[in-house]
Amino acid sequence: MHVRIAAVIACLVACVLGAPTSAQTQARASRTQAAPPDTPLSALAPSNLAKRRPKPPFDLTGNWFIDTTGNPEAWRFGAPYPAFTPAAQVHIDASRKATAEGKVYRDDIGQCWPAGLPLIMTRYWPIAMIQLPTAIYMVSGFMNSTRIVYLDGRAHTDPDIVVRTFNGESIGRWEGETLVIDTQYFRGDHHWMDQGGLGIPAGEALHIVERVRMVNGGRQLEIAYTMTDPEHWAGEWSSTKRFNRVDDVDIQEVECLPDLNEHLQSTTSKTQVK
Repeated sequence: MHVRIAAVIACLVACVLGAPTSAQTQARASRTQAAPPDTPLSALAPSNLAKRRPKPPFDLTGNWFIDTTGNPEAWRFGAPYPAFTPAAQVHIDASRKATAEGKVYRDDIGQCWPAGLPLIMTRYWPIAMIQLPTAIYMVSGFMNSTRIVYLDGRAHTDPDIVVRTFNGESIGRWEGETLVIDTQYFRGDHHWMDQGGLGIPAGEALHIVERVRMVNGGRQLEIAYTMTDPEHWAGEWSSTKRFNRVDDVDIQEVECLPDLNEHLQSTTSKTQVK
């Protein structure tokens, strides 16, 4: 009798300890369940990099510098100008007045605010580009500003959750021999299309499309800009820039430190108009 009772108790203990509960079963299943197929991948995820893709028409990897041959002001996004709105004209008039007085109107860049797109592409500093199958990483020698152009087929982020930045969110796609880059979601404060010139502001509605081509045997990039910002101008503002490949320079670390920056002389200037 005692032997039979002991056997029953041993069987019950084994069942309790050995048999998983329903909660345990669900927990194990959740740990082993594969990620949903639509889970977004980082541009640097090995599985994303390894996906089969058509070979791109060209590779932007290298250091580039705005071509100012024959025109030292070619870095500016200038004429022909669109028709500016009253909101923009207020800043343009104030900038012209400051210039006439030998002052600088709202030199936010000199105060270490990011230059932002499109100016970051054309400042008098080289810009390094590293092209991968999934993205192009750009680092400017000016404040080491970073820009990423995604090439992995993703869509723009939902506007309800996007974090706006000075360089915006850039999504690229190939159209024949041309790389088309669509950029939106900019910050609308301390962001300028031109400084030290007309003082043209950029707003949150700014939308930039770049059509990038490799020309002159890979020695130059040509970028055709089409820019819209209904808050500050009517219709499209177009400008085409060329960039020269530079093989004798590397990007260095540059920090913008107000009043302590030898690279940005205007940070110690007394001529700024706040």
